[in-house]
Amino acid sequence: MWGMSETPSERPETAQTPDFDAMTRDIAEVPAVEVIVTVAVHLMSAAAVKLGLSEEGDTYKDLDEARKLVHALAGLLDASTTEISSFHAAPLRDGLKSLQLAFREASLVPDEPGQGPGEKYTGPVYG
Repeated sequence: MWGMSETPSERPETAQTPDFDAMTRDIAEVPAVEVIVTVAVHLMSAAAVKLGLSEEGDTYKDLDEARKLVHALAGLLDASTTEISSFHAAPLRDGLKSLQLAFREASLVPDEPGQGPGEKYTGPVYG
């Protein structure tokens, strides 16, 4: 274990310690569109799990958490619309709409149209 007086630069590199220089070099080589799409896919996947749409079913279902994730995804897609091509954006928007509809279906008391997660950015979502 490292002593309390050691600074990060004095700590030995191990398999458990990330190499931030290498990580910075790696991320510098990734196009922005790829980063945006990757983050969007992670948000979609997490939202699907929280909506109970994964293989585990309702084990991890949490609509409050799902609402946050869907809203963040909608905000990201709205903000990046002009930055990513329709080739990338179209399937992400389709996925977002599917998640919004799944959220409405999973809710005991569905939000009014236009009030659901992310609908601030997408407008009302109908089935």
